[in-house]
Amino acid sequence: MARKALIENDALIDRLSATFRDVGYEAASLALLSEATGLKKASLYHRFPGGKEQMGLEVLQEAGRWLTVHVLEPLAGEGSPRDRIFAMARELDVFYRGGKQACLLNLLSSTIGEASPFKASIRQMFEAFVDALASVVAEAGYSATTARDRAERGVALIQGSLVLARGLESTEPFRKALDALPGELLADMGERA
Repeated sequence: MARKALIENDALIDRLSATFRDVGYEAASLALLSEATGLKKASLYHRFPGGKEQMGLEVLQEAGRWLTVHVLEPLAGEGSPRDRIFAMARELDVFYRGGKQACLLNLLSSTIGEASPFKASIRQMFEAFVDALASVVAEAGYSATTARDRAERGVALIQGSLVLARGLESTEPFRKALDALPGELLADMGERA
């Protein structure tokens, strides 16, 4: 008879994710991950034979699922471009706890040009996010080039505001960024958007 898991898989991934968000991948020692999950190091290795790298990859996979369900699919859904952007901003507000939670993609990213087991996944998620936003902006009447430029600025605004919020120990930059996002993406569109 198999032993009952000490922690359910969803809770385990959430705790690992929280730890990576709090201290970054490099600083997340096995001792710290063990403490955060309530599992001994041996139990973590049993669950993740690939070690910390496998933990990071599984956390990223879960983040990708969340992004798809809560951001990409709604952006491709029904409603005006402005309504879909507002809905996306609400989801991001909840996900990042009003700017109190750091961006996992940022904390798992490596320096440009350095090898990383997460590089391809992170790039794919950012590209999917930019593509989805660009599609909504283009649907509002902008050229593909302008839509792409605005989408990249929009994602940069979100990500930069999270870094600034963390550095300033204030959620205000994130709040302002979310409030400004529809205008940044759809400025000059008036009622068409």
